[in-house]
Amino acid sequence: MNEVKRVNPIRVAVEKLLKNKLAVVCFVVLVVEIIMVILAPWIAPYSYEEQDPSIRLRPGFWAQWGEQSPKPTEQYAPGHYLGTDKYGRDVYSRLLYGGRVSLLVGFVSTAMGLFVGTICGLLAAYYPKLDNPIMRVMDLLFTFPSILLAMLIIAMLGVNAFNTMLAISVWSIPSFARMVRGRALQVKEEDYVMATRSLGAKDSRILFVHILKNCLPVIIVTATMRIASSIISISTLSYLGMGVTPPMPEWGDMISAGKEYLWNRPSLTFIPGITVMVTVICFNILGDKLRDILDPSLKD
Repeated sequence: MNEVKRVNPIRVAVEKLLKNKLAVVCFVVLVVEIIMVILAPWIAPYSYEEQDPSIRLRPGFWAQWGEQSPKPTEQYAPGHYLGTDKYGRDVYSRLLYGGRVSLLVGFVSTAMGLFVGTICGLLAAYYPKLDNPIMRVMDLLFTFPSILLAMLIIAMLGVNAFNTMLAISVWSIPSFARMVRGRALQVKEEDYVMATRSLGAKDSRILFVHILKNCLPVIIVTATMRIASSIISISTLSYLGMGVTPPMPEWGDMISAGKEYLWNRPSLTFIPGITVMVTVICFNILGDKLRDILDPSLKD
């Protein structure tokens, strides 16, 4: 008798992911970026708040490629690879430290929204009496534009990193709740779930072992794309002055600070702007590829 060869779903998913060159590039970019921001205290050449007015608004390394300008303010300051801002602070160092804030808020706010949204979605799908009240609350949250809801929460609680994460996580809850509820409604009607219930298994075991396990693909895909949305949200809030408190840098705050020098020093806006754009695109592409791999309805 031929032995049945067991297929490792994780191995299959990794193999499919490695076949897509664009997804691999995005994954590598994100890993390198995360490592760099984590190691910011060791690899950043300067402190994010260290000021030197004598070299304010200096260009980056690209200033060395053309003819040397006779104006000292147009010359490259050695060691400041991406130039300096209006206070003479190193842009490269602030970019690294700002990435710590942007990515931390993105991951933590997504995790908070995922936890609450998943619990609400599971309860709404499994208990019919809870379905209507829970989903009506989710609908109420959906009626508010995401940024306006976040601004309202921050205005009530105050401007700091934790309140910003809390505000972003609140409008993430309805998305997770709806996605999980839709998948859980399908899973709970499966034969093995009904058999487990008939054997006297506790609701908690059915919910968090059998149903949740089969909801993981949609949760992973939604979370990956939600991180990108959270990074855009924290950048937008910081641009509007409702993100982190100075002098702590954040990519959106750096874009806002550089807009007044857009014509004579555009790099102050373009560098953090491009960083946000590349990060968000990489998360979205990776999430899109994960959806193709993890969605069981799609065939090779």
